[in-house]
Amino acid sequence: MSIKVSDYVLQRLREWDVEQIFAYAGDGINGLLAAWGRADDKPEFVQARHEEMAAFEAVGYAKFSGKVGVCAATSGPGAIHLLNGLYDAKLDHVPVVAIVGQTNRSAMGGSYQQEVDLLSLYKDVASEFCEMVTVPEQLPNVIDRAMRTAYARRTVTAVIIPADVQELDYSAPTHAFKMVPSSLGVSSYAPTPSAADLGHAAEVLNAGEKVAVLVGQGARGARAEVEQVADLLGAGVAKALLGKDALSDELPYVTGSIGLLGTRPSYELMQGCDTLLVIGSSFPYTQFLPDLDQARAVQIDIDPFMVGLRYPFEVNLVGDAAQTLKALIPLLKEKKHGAWRRKIEKDTARWWEVMQRRAAVDADPINPEYVVHALDELLPEDVMLAADSGSSANWYARHLRMRGAMRGSLSGTLATMGPGVPYVIGAKFAHPDRPALAIVGDGAMQMNGMAELITAAKYHPQWRDPRLVVAVLNNQDLNQVTWEMRAMEGAPQFEASQSLPDVRYADFARSIGLGGERVEEPGEVRGAWQRALAADRPYVIDFRTDPAVPPIPPHASLDQIEAAASSVLHGDPDRADMVKQGFKAKVQEMLPGRRHRDDRPGAGDEE
Repeated sequence: MSIKVSDYVLQRLREWDVEQIFAYAGDGINGLLAAWGRADDKPEFVQARHEEMAAFEAVGYAKFSGKVGVCAATSGPGAIHLLNGLYDAKLDHVPVVAIVGQTNRSAMGGSYQQEVDLLSLYKDVASEFCEMVTVPEQLPNVIDRAMRTAYARRTVTAVIIPADVQELDYSAPTHAFKMVPSSLGVSSYAPTPSAADLGHAAEVLNAGEKVAVLVGQGARGARAEVEQVADLLGAGVAKALLGKDALSDELPYVTGSIGLLGTRPSYELMQGCDTLLVIGSSFPYTQFLPDLDQARAVQIDIDPFMVGLRYPFEVNLVGDAAQTLKALIPLLKEKKHGAWRRKIEKDTARWWEVMQRRAAVDADPINPEYVVHALDELLPEDVMLAADSGSSANWYARHLRMRGAMRGSLSGTLATMGPGVPYVIGAKFAHPDRPALAIVGDGAMQMNGMAELITAAKYHPQWRDPRLVVAVLNNQDLNQVTWEMRAMEGAPQFEASQSLPDVRYADFARSIGLGGERVEEPGEVRGAWQRALAADRPYVIDFRTDPAVPPIPPHASLDQIEAAASSVLHGDPDRADMVKQGFKAKVQEMLPGRRHRDDRPGAGDEE
């Protein structure tokens, strides 16, 4: 019996082990929708509230599963809506395949309703592979190449299928001229650099006296090897935010996140080193790396197009992180753990003391740092975490310590608002037996998160572990931008752009059958976390937090402090609390830490 093109598309995706497609309906994919009905909803059609959310859910699924995420949308506006989520995947090097409809072939070029030149529109976001199917014989090759390219290049690919093509009878490519048969699958591979390049890298690392290591998401599969290298070299290890879960924060030499949202020990690690090893990271902010003439440097990355960026590396090793480190380790000479390593561990221990003190600073009504700090010790060791863009990312970066099998992610490179809730929904489809938790600001919650709670309400009964916690830092302010205006522009808060209405997020959650509560007192914070993490359904906590608690960067300069002061003089409506909270928080970093009796103030203290 003949099958239609739409039937074959779903069949081929099943053969690629695709279990869910995150999507939203529209007449441009009516043929595919009918095929889903005939296929008994396999792969499962996961209905998001908006195509952008479908793309974010595919990204979240891919980030937390390691498999390709697939999303689908109708022609015209549906395809356009996917773009932001697809760019998030492209910039964070995540494999996602988009399947989009198009108007009938007979209408193309006729300025027809919802006709958009999708090949041109997707040319950048799916630059590695973007094809339109115009005859059945193009399949299965187009599907196979889209999947294989997404896996191999860790990127976005797109398949465009006009509505009338979806309804055609499928006929396979034949053994004939200008036919292109295809095959399933992509084998795993782990390239390693040449012996000469490994020798050169070892010479650089062996010569160093103060070695710093920076790891990103590309080092996630090389945890044991990174630990061994750090031990051999007496190094400290900083983590790019996308690699926050690459190494446990319980290790005393792991200094935490790096960058504007990073820690003081990571900043000082880079300022004091004479040798730098970067593993699986394309961390873009050169100003947080050592001075350009300060350190000899080695980079390891599996992508030859991403090596040599950001810093004048002396050796660029193209290879899988784990396999490359395994080949490099026998060439490394063990260093004595002396003053450099002791300083790193002392600075790191003190930083966590500072974080505890900052979290304890009184605020009105609740200090957001305390909200996240209180969560740290309550986290299940298999939790999947997401943070949204904004000040919530600061507290995620600084106050949560990764350990065990914890996973975490955010929109690292695009830094778009709104992926927090759809990320954890995608994560739950990847691992329905694990708890998930998103920390989001009220701006992101109003933009995307509230509607996507409906998706969580619809699907949570099929998750083996029903726990999905959404924590809203509700300060009625687009807080990160407010502080950027103060610190970078010396400008007061522009209330027309920054002020947000107060919304009863927990009430909305309860209205659709989820759990939820509003927390307005510090004494209620810990209990709320415990109830949410024990709930039998997704749970929303509406934390009323103080917008005047500043996300002061670890390297805050006098210029930035003066710019913030200037905003006060220009009439910032929040000026009194901003000054109070800013200096109360900063002084925690200047307080002396606990010292052993024979310790002396000096290098490594943050005064």
